[in-house]
Order: sequence, then structure tokens, then C-alpha cells
Amino acid sequence: MGGIFCRERNGVCRSYNKHMTQQALDLLRKALSLSEQERADLACSLMDSLDSMVDADAEAAWAEEIERRVADLESGKAKTVPWEKVQERISSRLTDSK
Repeated sequence: MGGIFCRERNGVCRSYNKHMTQQALDLLRKALSLSEQERADLACSLMDSLDSMVDADAEAAWAEEIERRVADLESGKAKTVPWEKVQERISSRLTDSK
């Protein structure tokens, strides 16, 4: 967690959490001591609590888009790119932009 953009203090990244109350920071510190699976389950529960209103139109639109993309793949209209090729392109772009 101690990356370039993160100033760690007591195991908690302060730069990302500067608006947290002390109570929230204490909860975060405790959560970070959980196992990876427990943290994932907790994160999922917290994210679900933020999605209290499901947009039915958005859900239907995504389902339609997924069907369209699968149909494009199956018909050959859309082509896939191997992950290694994608990595090369990204690496090349990052190197060229420096």
C-alpha cells in the first residue's frame, strides 16, 4: 500500500483517505487486518450498500449490449486480440509518451 501516491501512516493510506473520520480510519485499520477473502467480502458488502437504487433501464441496456457483443464475436464481425498483444500496445504507448 505504500506506493508513490500513498503516504502511509499506521498502515492506512492517508492521501486517499484524508476525508475519513477517525472512526472510519479505525474501522479501515481493523478491516485491513482481515484475511484477503474477508476483505473482499466486506468490500463487496460495502459496495452493495452504495448501490441501493438499481437503474432498471441501465441493467436492460447492459444486457442488450452484452448480447450484441457476443453476437458480433460469434459472427466474426468483431475480432479478439491476444492479451500479450494488448500488453505490447500499452507498453509501447507508455514508452512513446515519455
